[in-house]
Amino acid sequence: MIGLGLEPEGSQCSRAGCREASTWRIEWRNPKIHAETRRKVWLACDEHVDFLREFLAARDFPLEVLADGGATTPGSGTADARGRA
Repeated sequence: MIGLGLEPEGSQCSRAGCREASTWRIEWRNPKIHAETRRKVWLACDEHVDFLREFLAARDFPLEVLADGGATTPGSGTADARGRA
């Protein structure tokens, strides 16, 4: 489930109701209330990574999508406010 900004436990997808193991990390922040150094983390399975990325990008939150092992995925990297690399 999408939490209150706490680091998700284990490796379960952060999408509400999903029990799948995560394969992606989405690191993001709300620039209106968080300092540039503050990062929140949502975990995502392959099925929900695009949904969660689009949810954050629609709110103009800076975000970065990483493989759950920490490597930046090709074409993701640091994204602009719309989630585009």
